[in-house]
Amino acid sequence: MTLASRPISGHRGLRSQILLEMKKSQPITAKDLGLRFGVSANAIRRHLKELEVEGLVRFGREQHGLGAPAFMFRLTEQGEALFPNGYRDALTELLDQIAEREGRAAVVEMFEQRYAQLTRRLKAEMDDTPRGGRLAVVARVLTEAGYMAEWREADGIFHLAEHNCAMRAVVDRYPEICVAEERFLREVLGAEVERHAHIVRGCNACEYAISFGAAPAPTPATERV
Repeated sequence: MTLASRPISGHRGLRSQILLEMKKSQPITAKDLGLRFGVSANAIRRHLKELEVEGLVRFGREQHGLGAPAFMFRLTEQGEALFPNGYRDALTELLDQIAEREGRAAVVEMFEQRYAQLTRRLKAEMDDTPRGGRLAVVARVLTEAGYMAEWREADGIFHLAEHNCAMRAVVDRYPEICVAEERFLREVLGAEVERHAHIVRGCNACEYAISFGAAPAPTPATERV
């Protein structure tokens, strides 16, 4: 249910884990990072200092809970760029050309068709798979595509989180694609899906609440975020 630990662009061991945890949980204090990894805050600060020198991390005083402001650490733009987005410039330019020739609807239709093909493939793969297994398959496929997805269950409700937007530069221009993704999840899982958090609105992740039960109502193709 959790993300597998893997090196982040040349950073290994604890430093790689720090970058991944910051991606998921920023802003965060050195103390909180230390508690998550079972090391002292001072040990974490040494790593953070090196990451700051590399231009990957920044910090500042921010309100933290009910106490006094604390030093909170975030990834810089350069730090964010460590996570999958290599397609960005070429794909964005291509989609802009399509939109200029054929209109925005043509761009959205491309993604609708891609999600439709993925839905057919995954439904065949998940035939007779229990609910948790379906979430595991979808999270794996999304992670392979660069979304850093993970899932969990709490009180009968399933939750899916995407900690990285592999399409960020595209959805900034074409937010309709986010609606297509939500519709894809609804159809492939056969469940009610509601987005509770959105990266493009400043959240750390795109988060969905998923409940299995009554058949989900179709989402109009013309819906916009």
